[in-house]
Amino acid sequence: MTRQPVPRLRSALLALACACAAAGVQAAPEGQDLVAQLLIERGVLEKRHTSGSNAVAIDSAASIGRQVRDTTSGLVVSAMNFLGVPYKRGGDNSDDGFDCSGFTRHIYESTLGLVLPRRVDDQAKATGFSPVKKDELQPGDLVFFNTLRRTFSHVGIYIGEGKFIHAPRTGGEVRVESMGVKYWAKRFTGARRADSAASLATATPAATPATVAEPAPAIPNDVP
Repeated sequence: MTRQPVPRLRSALLALACACAAAGVQAAPEGQDLVAQLLIERGVLEKRHTSGSNAVAIDSAASIGRQVRDTTSGLVVSAMNFLGVPYKRGGDNSDDGFDCSGFTRHIYESTLGLVLPRRVDDQAKATGFSPVKKDELQPGDLVFFNTLRRTFSHVGIYIGEGKFIHAPRTGGEVRVESMGVKYWAKRFTGARRADSAASLATATPAATPATVAEPAPAIPNDVP
């Protein structure tokens, strides 16, 4: 059964973004503890310690909130709203489910009104995108992995704090994972960022869903 989106998290992220924008960056926005807790519960942040006031997690929540202020990072808020939606090969909507490229395509189209190519490798080569170094990733960037012995065979959306959100595999659900986990770290093959909304609008036309590349069928059980 398809899980419902998580509007509570979306609202909290938007509230945090607005609070950060209004407060200027240094001060901790009121209600930030709740946002940090939500991000921890959803796997966006790791709880780095159990004592004290969760200061590290709260600082990380504020960092994500500041980044969410720009248009491209709004993709992250939209993507988080589909946590728990089941994986489906060839899927491109929350009612039926998503595969990896169907998920990224849906988020870009529903958030910015821009249509990405349907295939993973075509998304990596789409007009209007530029390569991004791993240490320069920003929320909203597309991140690619080699999971089927092809350079670009899996894709997700970077959300900040070294994590990405994606539709993983058959039997899985849209989830957040760490790029630092060995499985993903050794399979990372690059990232792409939209040059601008105007140039992205001219991206390569969609291919047929039947040719969508899929991720590896198995992921270690210890992946967070």
